[in-house]
Amino acid sequence: MRIFYDLHLHSCLSPCGSEDMTPSNLVNMACLLGYDVIALTDHNSCLNTPAAVELGKQNGLLVLPGMELCTSEEAHVVCLFPNVKAVMGFHQYVTERSAKIKNRPEIFGHQTIMDEKETVIGEEEALLLNAVAISVNDVTAAVKKFCGAAFPAHVDKSAFSVIASLGVIPPEAGFAAAEISSSGNVEKLLAANPELNEKILLRNSDAHYLENMFEPRAWLDLPEKTPECLIAALNGSIKIEWSRG
Repeated sequence: MRIFYDLHLHSCLSPCGSEDMTPSNLVNMACLLGYDVIALTDHNSCLNTPAAVELGKQNGLLVLPGMELCTSEEAHVVCLFPNVKAVMGFHQYVTERSAKIKNRPEIFGHQTIMDEKETVIGEEEALLLNAVAISVNDVTAAVKKFCGAAFPAHVDKSAFSVIASLGVIPPEAGFAAAEISSSGNVEKLLAANPELNEKILLRNSDAHYLENMFEPRAWLDLPEKTPECLIAALNGSIKIEWSRG
């Protein structure tokens, strides 16, 4: 079953994200564009994922709850989970290891928490951009405790990527997949980083604004369209075919 995806999206909870990226707008845009599955992956927080998952159910769109974690090395790793209970468990795990630095909305924007009816139900006061006391090599094991999967984000970028921070994706990190940025060159990336040849290469938008969400082009060929099947594929537990987007 060919599944068109975008597994790296931000809502109005993420610093520097658009206030228009409400969970409702995000889900509706994904439906209009024709996606089969998306993931909401705000920076260091999962508090808008319950609304997005519920809206996905109402609109026939599979929405995985997730997070873009900033590791202790200041590398970004996308973490995905099968359900809201699992992601909220991971959210608590991350919060306990996060620096308590207050957000400055005049610089970074408001970090808005919403429900599925677009009602503002809170605002995260701690800045969500800071590194968390979880290392790159520990992310996969931590995520799997909550039945999830993790992959390094935008590995071709010169900042906030595992390769930029460490020079290589360490094999002990246990990643079975990695993400290349939406405009990245796959051949150039693989030539410079041969360790990626055995991994699934994902192509996501990393959208912080509605206009940054693009039409579906990257796909995964999954046995079934379920969160558990997608997570198993990203963990390397099942072998699948995939496109380079």
